[in-house]
Amino acid sequence: MKNVLVLCTGNSCRSIMAEGLINHFGKGRYCASSAGSFPTGYVHPKSLATLKRHGIVVDKPRSKSWNELEHQNFDLLISVCDEAAGEACPSYLQNIKRLHWSTPDPAKAEGSDTEIDAAFEAVYQMLKQRLEKELL
Repeated sequence: MKNVLVLCTGNSCRSIMAEGLINHFGKGRYCASSAGSFPTGYVHPKSLATLKRHGIVVDKPRSKSWNELEHQNFDLLISVCDEAAGEACPSYLQNIKRLHWSTPDPAKAEGSDTEIDAAFEAVYQMLKQRLEKELL
């Protein structure tokens, strides 16, 4: 089993969704965790609602710093936001394989509830397609 770390700056939407997708569809092959360089401290409820709508349940997700995971070994690092991709990672993440899945931030979506839900759904589909293409 390969250990995957999904990074985003805030660790509230995209990285949480990617973690859930990888653990669900990669069960037995991948074990994913997510973290942020500057975590917001909360998980966006629409991220969890989107995953749940697709039958993906995540166990107690929380927004956390990448520093909390420094004692874990990872085989792969996936950045899902352009800001995290350009940041200097801590030394424990220097020598692992990296992928970058540039993904828009659905937390910045504006409009009606329907429009915001559509933004979260679009991100879900984008992340799922990347997962299917590059890992499964």
